[in-house]
Amino acid sequence: MSWQKTIDYVSQACVAGHLRILNRVVTNIYDDAFRPLGLKVSQANILIIVAQQGVTRPADVCERLQLGASTLSRNVERMRAKGWLETVPGEDARTQSFQLTPQGKKLLEQAYPLWQEAQRRAAEILGKDSITYLNKTASKLRSSIENV
Repeated sequence: MSWQKTIDYVSQACVAGHLRILNRVVTNIYDDAFRPLGLKVSQANILIIVAQQGVTRPADVCERLQLGASTLSRNVERMRAKGWLETVPGEDARTQSFQLTPQGKKLLEQAYPLWQEAQRRAAEILGKDSITYLNKTASKLRSSIENV
């Protein structure tokens, strides 16, 4: 295969490249919707996990969202500075768990209608069949990660 054909093939077939583009487009939809609240979708995802779990260990959030510890730490610091999360003393001084503050809960309540609109826009762009397939794929990935 010629060099140009190789490059053209990779450009057209690369799963990672396609997913990165899809991620950027969809992330922008949600970030635009949340902008009036000063919230990013990456932060909203963390807040939702914390809201589900209550007092949460960083390792649990990293596992659920497949995040690196430094990425989570940066986000948590920003959200603590904004008053959305608070540190909770843990049994182990090395691990600093955190939880939503009342302000964080209020933020999620304010974010919900914005999320609904972003969800509608994303579904409109992707289409019903793509959303169904995406949900099935995400569920399959979560199951495979949990069983490792």
